[in-house]
Amino acid sequence: MAISLAHLGPPGTYTEAAALAYAAQFAPIPTEAQLFPYSSIVQTLQAVANQEADLAVVPVENSIQGSVAVTLDTLWVLNNLHIQKALVLPIQHVLISLSESLADIKTVYSHPQALGQCQRWLEEYLPHAQRLAAASTTDALSSLQSDRTAAAISSQRAAELYNLPIIAQNLNDYPDNCTRFWVLGREASQHGSYVSMAFATPANVPGALVNPLQVLAQCNINMSRIESRPTKRLLGEYIFFVDIEGDLRDRPIQNALDEFTRHTALFKVFGNYDVFVIGH
Repeated sequence: MAISLAHLGPPGTYTEAAALAYAAQFAPIPTEAQLFPYSSIVQTLQAVANQEADLAVVPVENSIQGSVAVTLDTLWVLNNLHIQKALVLPIQHVLISLSESLADIKTVYSHPQALGQCQRWLEEYLPHAQRLAAASTTDALSSLQSDRTAAAISSQRAAELYNLPIIAQNLNDYPDNCTRFWVLGREASQHGSYVSMAFATPANVPGALVNPLQVLAQCNINMSRIESRPTKRLLGEYIFFVDIEGDLRDRPIQNALDEFTRHTALFKVFGNYDVFVIGH
């Protein structure tokens, strides 16, 4: 049975690499998995919500630059998507250009996340080059054929796909750069070792945040991640995204989340899933 995977495109992005890794390891028939590139993360998630694709593969967190805000914000708004799995993919950036040397480069294109992950390298080797954001690391390649003073931060696979030369490697500011991707579908996963959820507090008053979090501590549940995102309604009003360790089938987790919801105004569970490291 063929499975369709939506991902951020065009072909050659790291998200496509994560989608290919998912197809190779988890698709019922890997050779029949169909990949559909979309021009934004929002469109990628909406494709599954609108039943245009079976699953969406989207980045959620990078070890250098932190969370991908648009993924979190969109998932909060959509009501029918569930995390099936998490994939951790090592990221190795290269500089692609038709320029003769680094000294000739005046502009560097890439996705904002990639530019941020290579900030120190850019400051050292291309301090005077202008940095311009692109929709993806592959979109960044579109300007290279017409401008030999331009370069793009992308992947080795993208350079091979588009037959473009690599003029510098190992651009990551930190060698263990990796990105966590979520695989999302319309059906909820039945079990896993992590639970991702989000909530809004009843009011901006003392104890509004600590009260629900204290429930986790009292139930001896480890919280592996927490961060806030603005609700976009009022200044100072936030949604809190939390990851905890546990399986929703376990009674202690169920009891803790039942109590947790009593201290929140809005509460969503995005999924119960396992994490798989790709390439190790």
